[in-house]
Amino acid sequence: MRRTGALAALLAAVQLTAAACDWPGSAPDTPSSHPAPRDAASDRIGALFLGSVDGPRMCTASVVSSPQRNLLVTAAHCVETLDRGREDGLVFAPGFRHGRTPYGSWPLTEVTVDERWTDSEDPEYDVAFLTVAPVDGEEIEDVVGGNRLGTRQGFGLPVSVTGYPNDSEEPITCATRTDAQSPTQESFRCTGYSVGTSGSPWLTHDGTVVGVIGGYEAGGYEDAVSYSVTFDGRVAELYRRATGQT
Repeated sequence: MRRTGALAALLAAVQLTAAACDWPGSAPDTPSSHPAPRDAASDRIGALFLGSVDGPRMCTASVVSSPQRNLLVTAAHCVETLDRGREDGLVFAPGFRHGRTPYGSWPLTEVTVDERWTDSEDPEYDVAFLTVAPVDGEEIEDVVGGNRLGTRQGFGLPVSVTGYPNDSEEPITCATRTDAQSPTQESFRCTGYSVGTSGSPWLTHDGTVVGVIGGYEAGGYEDAVSYSVTFDGRVAELYRRATGQT
């Protein structure tokens, strides 16, 4: 399952059982991910760690433009579950590669998720906005920039998806196209999106984030097919709450 890194050990027994099953393989024309280039776009994406950058790596998150210039977007299951409650002490390391944090680590101060996720882990609301504290007097968007939030963009969009598998010391990326999994969930095909890539942003050519890995099947049961809640009015309303506009 594409879940948070800290839960990977808890799923080991389940994964051993699943290994005996015949999960569907990737289609012959499924593209493959590759290491993400080191550039301004990838520097807005980073890894979420528990406690510090020396602690367990949890998920992927990215900076999204906001009036306060201090907001991230990720999957809700990265930061809160019924079993574990809300994760405390998370930090974000944008541009993380090979143990290095070129822009430092940024502690989370607030998590905004929908109550329908908190109450029942409804996969239709598997999105979270995270507020981070300033570091050395600067907000994170002033340091690395931010991606515009895009809602009601429809399906069939060409996107690039960049994230941090836990078995890699650098991010991977893939150019692909979104598809409808249901009227309220979308998908893309590309290999390599394993544990740790939950929360990875789906970016259009102009740097608009239109999805994050999560939602249906916690983002996907195989690394070649990934899912996201459709970014529609639900996500727009959650963003307004996170930025104090409602």
